[in-house]
Amino acid sequence: MSFLALSHTESKRIAKRNEKYDQVQPGFCNEVEKPKTEVPVDPIIVHLGDLGRYQLFYCLIIFVAKFPSAWVTLAHLFVAGKAEYYCKDPSDADPCSKDCKTPDFNRSIFSETIEMTFDLTCGRFWLSSLTQFAVMGGIMVGAIIFGILSDKFGRRIIFNIECVLQLICGTTASFSVNYPMYITLRFLHAANTGGQMTTSFVIIMEIIGPRYREAMTILYQIPFFSGYALLPFISYFLRDWHYFYLAISSISFFYLIYICLIFESPRWLFTTGRLEKAISIVEKVAKRNGRSAKDIDEIRPKMEAAYQQLLSSAPKKKGTLVDLFRTPNLRLNTIVMVYQWLNACMVLYGSAQYISQLGGNIFINVCISGISGIPGCVACICMTKYFGRRLTLILSNLVSAVGFLLIACITTVNHIVVVTFAIIGLFGATVTFPNLYLYAGEIFPTVVRTTGVGLCSCIGRVGSMIAPFVTSDLAAYSPIIPPLVYGIIASLGFILTFLLPETKGRQIAETLEDGEAIGKIQKKPKMES
Repeated sequence: MSFLALSHTESKRIAKRNEKYDQVQPGFCNEVEKPKTEVPVDPIIVHLGDLGRYQLFYCLIIFVAKFPSAWVTLAHLFVAGKAEYYCKDPSDADPCSKDCKTPDFNRSIFSETIEMTFDLTCGRFWLSSLTQFAVMGGIMVGAIIFGILSDKFGRRIIFNIECVLQLICGTTASFSVNYPMYITLRFLHAANTGGQMTTSFVIIMEIIGPRYREAMTILYQIPFFSGYALLPFISYFLRDWHYFYLAISSISFFYLIYICLIFESPRWLFTTGRLEKAISIVEKVAKRNGRSAKDIDEIRPKMEAAYQQLLSSAPKKKGTLVDLFRTPNLRLNTIVMVYQWLNACMVLYGSAQYISQLGGNIFINVCISGISGIPGCVACICMTKYFGRRLTLILSNLVSAVGFLLIACITTVNHIVVVTFAIIGLFGATVTFPNLYLYAGEIFPTVVRTTGVGLCSCIGRVGSMIAPFVTSDLAAYSPIIPPLVYGIIASLGFILTFLLPETKGRQIAETLEDGEAIGKIQKKPKMES
């Protein structure tokens, strides 16, 4: 989550801040039919518009900052690039046996990888997968910690700190002299990346209106896949992992200029009592959006009135993790949704690594698989709009399942055929992943939305942490195992989706009772013709 970063506790932060206005903008990405009763007006968006020209420019700036998230998350494909380990003397000996006097690596593709530098061979080969496990764990931990810090101290300062720490941790990691130093710095680099993914997502969601949040939630994934597609170009010219990792880390130096470009979230300022600063920023953005002088003059009195209303309103009762499992329908929806996130993250990141280890040109394979994510996001926007969340999830899981199960049946066929089906399986996951952001935000009621989406996100990261061991370590026993595992996981996701209710176009659930009623209402037969 970050993608798939996301985070992906990414959605926790925005859900928490928007709960005060869930009647107008339920969750963070929903377009639902509003009740005809009078509802509170969003005090920020009413003055800026859903997506003015400056908000669009601002979103594009934030999108650019997400490119390196793919590089940090998927750098393992090249820093641990597959290189044949063989015995030079004698040539017919097992390189891991005592009979081999001179073991060596085939350096025709990569001149230096972490396996070569830190001797991650034979009994130590699993340490390579442990590195990616640490990276995914770092993203999860960073998303949680920096998400909490950004709620406490503000989006802007935490975002800038993350950019600085990314630069320091990443460049230092490229000079690692031993494995413990390398894996520690990779964990810290990933933690800062996970935090940046969280904060940047929240910054975008807090400045655009509900009309465009659904599309923007999906479009936010495109920079990740664009960075994914660019990664092999960098590696092609830098075959030594030291220089490669230094290059992808040094780009964070560019993001230091964001200190001047990024302003504090007016929504965060408003909800934390910093009203004067919030008004000042809203007025500046409104001017840049081309709002009339009359509209700008109305900002201060209206925001002051909205703030007084916020102070006088009764706080909503908060739900807990246990509440997600108290009643049967909400419990079922929670369990299925949690599994869907595990499925999506495991298949997405696992297939990315699997494709990089197939035959043929690794640079072309990875580039094509990265590019496939872009039409996947576009397809997700169209499919969720016309087919709904449920049918889109059914179809995308089916595509992933068929792609990988076919590979398990034809592993001896030409590698081009195998790569093609693997990319098809990956394409399904690229549609599944952004759809889950929408679906989870709609299926959990307001009082437990933050908790529910956060639970899904954390379990999803566990799936991405397991994926390297499935792709690399289990493949040592049989090449059929990785695609078979991913095919079965996606197949189960396909079947379980039928248990979920459709949420598109429906009024968002506010209370636990509303959340429990979603599935029951769906099961009632329609009486009208």
